[in-house]
Amino acid sequence: MNETIEKRVVNKLIEKKLTLSLAESCTGGLIASKITSIPGASAVFVGGIVTYTNEYKEQVLKVRKTTLEKFTAVSSNVAEEMAMGLKNIIKTDIVGSITGLAGPDGGTDEIPVGRVYICLGSNSSYYVKELNLEGNRDEIREEAANILLAEIEKNIDLMEGKND
Repeated sequence: MNETIEKRVVNKLIEKKLTLSLAESCTGGLIASKITSIPGASAVFVGGIVTYTNEYKEQVLKVRKTTLEKFTAVSSNVAEEMAMGLKNIIKTDIVGSITGLAGPDGGTDEIPVGRVYICLGSNSSYYVKELNLEGNRDEIREEAANILLAEIEKNIDLMEGKND
């Protein structure tokens, strides 16, 4: 039987004694739900914040209003500021953030439905990835969640674990 991505992530976090936190927008807590469905996740998953509106991104994660106005919530800049803001709130080894447009409405030529940005940070290093996904709202959210989990897994594989 194949292990789910979330089970692999939790097991690897446990094995290396690393902690994880998440800031979610378009996935609305889906990734945190996947992680917390795995027994033992409480040893490594510290928490998550769902910031669905721009105002809440500003208030809680300290995303700059100027960033939101200049680049919109669906941007690499906002994904990175979400992760950085989360790192200041929840001190974990790895932080992940996700923002995007799952549809079915609201897409434009500049920001089509299915555009999602994920950001992963550890220590003081952050990187952002742009995704252009297809499908209905649920399919886009599910695929985006699984891609961020896969990026987290890759990041864990590259990190040194903590010693006892």
